This record gives sequence, structure tokens and C-alpha cells, in this order.
Amino acid sequence: MKQQTTNTILMVRPVNFRMNEQTAVNNYYQESIDGVLPETIKVKAQNEFDSYVEKLRGIGVNVVVANDRIETDTPDSIFPNNWVSFHENGDVGLYPMFAENRRLERREDILETLESEGFIINNIIDYTSAEEEGVFLEGTGSVILDRANQKAYCALSPRANEDLFIEFCEDFEYFPIVFTANQTVDGHRKPIYHTNVMMCVAETFAVICLSSIDDKKERKNVIKHLKDDGKEIIDITEKQVAQFAGNMLQVRAQNDERYLIMSQSAYDSLSKQQINAIAKHCEILSSDLNTIETCGGGSARCMMAEVFLPKVN
Repeated sequence: MKQQTTNTILMVRPVNFRMNEQTAVNNYYQESIDGVLPETIKVKAQNEFDSYVEKLRGIGVNVVVANDRIETDTPDSIFPNNWVSFHENGDVGLYPMFAENRRLERREDILETLESEGFIINNIIDYTSAEEEGVFLEGTGSVILDRANQKAYCALSPRANEDLFIEFCEDFEYFPIVFTANQTVDGHRKPIYHTNVMMCVAETFAVICLSSIDDKKERKNVIKHLKDDGKEIIDITEKQVAQFAGNMLQVRAQNDERYLIMSQSAYDSLSKQQINAIAKHCEILSSDLNTIETCGGGSARCMMAEVFLPKVN
């Protein structure tokens, strides 16, 4: 049976972090921090990143850190899970990105770094040519994988195209579950830019904002699939989604313990009942990512690309 959690995470340390004006058009969680110098924002983001990596390593997670490149304008390089995914059979997925400056984040040398660490890459499945048609699917930001049950969840948005998602599911042998998740922006319902902002699938439970799925049939279908696979559903509110309570990832520590990783703001937004519900399944680890969340509009899960690749014996 396929593993749902991994002990190895790829992360990219930022050098030019700032609010990305190209992604702000449909990521309604981004905000500019007025009156703070760009250099200050960059240093704060780097400090949050370093502290987060230290915490992950502290519980025995194998974190492979690649450094962003100073010569490219890649303000969102800290979110590598949008351009790449790694799979147990040695396949790697490369994904088409909505923002032009985010396309510069895709780097062959990062794949070479993993190979130098003993990971095996057998095959690269490259969807990036879809960018020429204005079609996007931003990796495990757009697609939530239940690897153990071979199901994939996708909330459609300008960054998640249905046809390309179906193609991905055929290539990687996942059963597709499609829906739309919305948030209220200035009194209007608009698609949430990434599925992983409102949904997290762990081994035995799922954290999800059910009220963001406006279509009742779609909502029922998502609930049915989660329940059929024995997941306890921990429902969160739209207000909690805005604090990145949906942007979580379950990882495996060195001693085989499971941890649910989230930001401090996500943790602080949870009720006692929700924390207790999660704690029945696994430990919780949180880290302060306030600057990254405010300017980047992404959080703990977005910063981690899970590495499931096989290793050289």
C-alpha cells in the first residue's frame, strides 16, 4: 500500500521574498505590509523559514534545503510544492504556473540535488507546455493527493484547470474528485486560488472547510469519499481558512511518529475541540510564519514539497 506521509521534505530558502504582484490578482489572502522596508520583509521571511526548518529537523524530519537564486526575480520561490511533485515510483511531475515570474522557480539543479542525496528519478512528466494555452495546474497546491487510496481532490480555479487535472489523474492513476471552493471577497463569492488552502488530507482524518463548497452535491460527494476511506472530518470555518488553518500537512518523524504541521496563526485559530480532534490522530507542530503568510498568501503546507521518491539501496 502507498504511503500517505513522508519523512523527507524539499524546501527552498528565499532570497528575494516579497508580495508578488502577479499572484495577488487571484490570491485574496495576500496583503502588502505598509511602511516596512523590502529588506526588512526579506530578513523576517528568512528568519521564519530558518526557524521552521529547525523545528522540522528537531522532530527528525529530513529537510532538504535548496537556496533560491539571487539573479532571478522569484518572490514566491518559498512555495516549491506548486511547481513539482515527487512520487513513490520515481516519477516527478512538473506543473504549469499562472504567474509568469513563478515559472522561473522550476529548476533542474534542485532535482539534481535530490539525486545527489540518493533519491531515484525515473521519469519526468512535464505539463508546463499548457502555459502556452493559458492553462494551469499548480502542483499539490491545486491537487490534494490521498496517495494511500489513490484519490485526488481538486478545487477548480484560474490556477486549476479541470481537463488538465483529469489528464494528471490518468497519468498518475488517481481517481479525480472535482469541486469548486469559494471565499467571500467584497461581498462576492470567488474561487479559492488553491485547494490546499481549504483542505488537508492526512492518513486517518481530513481538515476541510466544507462551507466553502457552495454546491451541495459537490460537498456531499467530497464528504462521501472522505468517509468511505475512513477519514474523520474536522470541519473548519472560512474565517479559520483566512488564518491558514486549511494549509496543513501531515509528515512522518524519524521515530515514525506522525505530526500535523501548521503555522502559529492556524493553530491559534483552532478551537479546543478541533485541537483535541487532531490530537487523537497525531501530534501538532506549529511555527510562526506571519510575514510569509501576509505577503505571500501561503503558509506551512505551501512551503513543503513532499519527497516520496525511492532511494538507492
